[in-house]
Amino acid sequence: MIKTDIQIRFADVDMLGHVNNVNLQHYFDLGKTNFFHHIMHGDLVWNGIGLITASTQTSYFNQTRFDDKIYAETECEKIGNKSITLLQRLVDAVSGQVNAESRTVLVAFDFSRQESVVVPDAWREAISRESVSD
Repeated sequence: MIKTDIQIRFADVDMLGHVNNVNLQHYFDLGKTNFFHHIMHGDLVWNGIGLITASTQTSYFNQTRFDDKIYAETECEKIGNKSITLLQRLVDAVSGQVNAESRTVLVAFDFSRQESVVVPDAWREAISRESVSD
Protein backbone atom coordinates (compact mmCIF):
# COMPACT_ATOMS: atom_id res chain seq x y z
CA MET A 1 0.00 0.00 0.00
CA ILE A 2 1.22 3.46 -0.89
CA LYS A 3 0.32 6.43 1.29
CA THR A 4 -0.07 9.92 -0.23
CA ASP A 5 -0.46 12.99 1.98
CA ILE A 6 -3.17 15.29 0.63
CA GLN A 7 -3.13 19.07 0.83
CA ILE A 8 -6.67 20.45 1.06
CA ARG A 9 -6.89 23.72 -0.82
CA PHE A 10 -9.21 26.62 -0.02
CA ALA A 11 -10.97 26.17 -3.39
CA ASP A 12 -11.77 22.51 -2.54
CA VAL A 13 -14.29 23.52 0.13
CA ASP A 14 -17.89 24.26 -0.80
CA MET A 15 -20.33 26.66 0.83
CA LEU A 16 -21.42 23.94 3.28
CA GLY A 17 -17.93 23.91 4.78
CA HIS A 18 -16.79 20.51 3.60
CA VAL A 19 -14.65 19.31 0.72
CA ASN A 20 -16.86 18.73 -2.30
CA ASN A 21 -17.07 15.08 -3.40
CA VAL A 22 -15.74 16.02 -6.85
CA ASN A 23 -12.52 17.17 -5.20
CA LEU A 24 -12.25 13.90 -3.29
CA GLN A 25 -11.95 12.25 -6.71
CA HIS A 26 -8.98 14.52 -7.42
CA TYR A 27 -7.40 13.27 -4.18
CA PHE A 28 -7.88 9.68 -5.34
CA ASP A 29 -6.19 10.65 -8.63
CA LEU A 30 -3.23 12.04 -6.68
CA GLY A 31 -3.03 8.70 -4.89
CA LYS A 32 -3.07 6.79 -8.20
CA THR A 33 -0.34 9.01 -9.63
CA ASN A 34 1.85 8.52 -6.57
CA PHE A 35 1.16 4.76 -6.56
CA PHE A 36 2.27 4.26 -10.16
CA HIS A 37 5.20 6.67 -9.83
CA HIS A 38 6.38 4.76 -6.75
CA ILE A 39 6.03 1.22 -8.09
CA MET A 40 7.09 1.93 -11.68
CA HIS A 41 9.84 4.41 -10.77
CA GLY A 42 8.55 6.79 -13.43
CA ASP A 43 8.68 4.11 -16.17
CA LEU A 44 4.96 4.07 -16.99
CA VAL A 45 4.61 5.76 -20.38
CA TRP A 46 1.28 7.45 -20.99
CA ASN A 47 1.60 8.00 -24.75
CA GLY A 48 2.43 4.43 -25.79
CA ILE A 49 0.90 1.66 -23.72
CA GLY A 50 -0.73 3.13 -20.64
CA LEU A 51 -3.88 2.89 -18.58
CA ILE A 52 -7.38 4.21 -19.00
CA THR A 53 -10.16 4.20 -16.42
CA ALA A 54 -12.96 1.76 -17.22
CA SER A 55 -14.90 2.00 -13.96
CA THR A 56 -14.86 3.90 -10.69
CA GLN A 57 -17.08 3.24 -7.68
CA THR A 58 -16.85 5.52 -4.65
CA SER A 59 -18.51 5.36 -1.24
CA TYR A 60 -18.55 8.37 1.08
CA PHE A 61 -18.64 7.68 4.82
CA ASN A 62 -17.71 10.94 6.55
CA GLN A 63 -17.29 14.58 5.64
CA THR A 64 -13.84 15.97 4.99
CA ARG A 65 -13.35 19.56 6.14
CA PHE A 66 -10.80 22.25 5.31
CA ASP A 67 -8.68 21.83 8.46
CA ASP A 68 -8.59 18.02 8.33
CA LYS A 69 -5.28 16.26 7.81
CA ILE A 70 -5.89 13.44 5.36
CA TYR A 71 -4.01 10.98 3.23
CA ALA A 72 -4.87 8.55 0.44
CA GLU A 73 -4.05 4.87 0.73
CA THR A 74 -3.69 3.10 -2.62
CA GLU A 75 -3.20 -0.60 -3.18
CA CYS A 76 -3.65 -3.06 -6.00
CA GLU A 77 -6.58 -5.31 -5.27
CA LYS A 78 -6.39 -7.44 -8.42
CA ILE A 79 -4.51 -7.81 -11.69
CA GLY A 80 -6.56 -9.36 -14.45
CA ASN A 81 -5.60 -10.22 -18.02
CA LYS A 82 -6.05 -6.66 -19.34
CA SER A 83 -6.99 -4.74 -16.20
CA ILE A 84 -5.74 -3.59 -12.82
CA THR A 85 -8.14 -2.93 -9.94
CA LEU A 86 -7.04 -0.39 -7.33
CA LEU A 87 -8.61 0.04 -3.92
CA GLN A 88 -8.18 3.47 -2.33
CA ARG A 89 -9.19 5.09 0.93
CA LEU A 90 -9.13 8.69 2.11
CA VAL A 91 -8.14 8.53 5.76
CA ASP A 92 -8.26 11.16 8.50
CA ALA A 93 -4.67 11.18 9.78
CA VAL A 94 -5.70 12.14 13.33
CA SER A 95 -8.57 9.72 13.98
CA GLY A 96 -7.71 6.99 11.47
CA GLN A 97 -11.30 7.19 10.26
CA VAL A 98 -11.95 6.34 6.59
CA ASN A 99 -13.84 9.25 5.00
CA ALA A 100 -14.26 7.72 1.54
CA GLU A 101 -13.32 4.59 -0.37
CA SER A 102 -12.94 4.09 -4.11
CA ARG A 103 -12.42 1.09 -6.32
CA THR A 104 -11.14 1.77 -9.84
CA VAL A 105 -10.67 -0.62 -12.75
CA LEU A 106 -7.92 0.53 -15.11
CA VAL A 107 -7.42 -1.10 -18.49
CA ALA A 108 -4.03 -1.49 -20.18
CA PHE A 109 -4.37 0.38 -23.45
CA ASP A 110 -2.28 0.85 -26.57
CA PHE A 111 -2.91 4.47 -27.50
CA SER A 112 -1.35 4.18 -30.97
CA ARG A 113 -3.61 1.25 -31.93
CA GLN A 114 -6.56 2.46 -29.81
CA GLU A 115 -7.20 -0.94 -28.24
CA SER A 116 -6.87 -2.73 -24.94
CA VAL A 117 -3.85 -4.97 -24.43
CA VAL A 118 -2.63 -7.54 -21.94
CA VAL A 119 -1.13 -5.99 -18.79
CA PRO A 120 2.65 -6.03 -19.44
CA ASP A 121 4.68 -8.51 -17.39
CA ALA A 122 6.94 -5.71 -16.13
CA TRP A 123 3.90 -3.97 -14.59
CA ARG A 124 2.73 -7.22 -12.98
CA GLU A 125 6.17 -7.78 -11.49
CA ALA A 126 6.46 -4.21 -10.18
CA ILE A 127 3.01 -4.35 -8.58
CA SER A 128 3.74 -7.79 -7.09
CA ARG A 129 7.01 -6.51 -5.58
CA GLU A 130 5.10 -3.62 -3.98
CA SER A 131 2.45 -5.95 -2.57
CA VAL A 132 5.09 -8.23 -1.09
CA SER A 133 7.02 -5.33 0.48
CA ASP A 134 3.97 -4.07 2.45
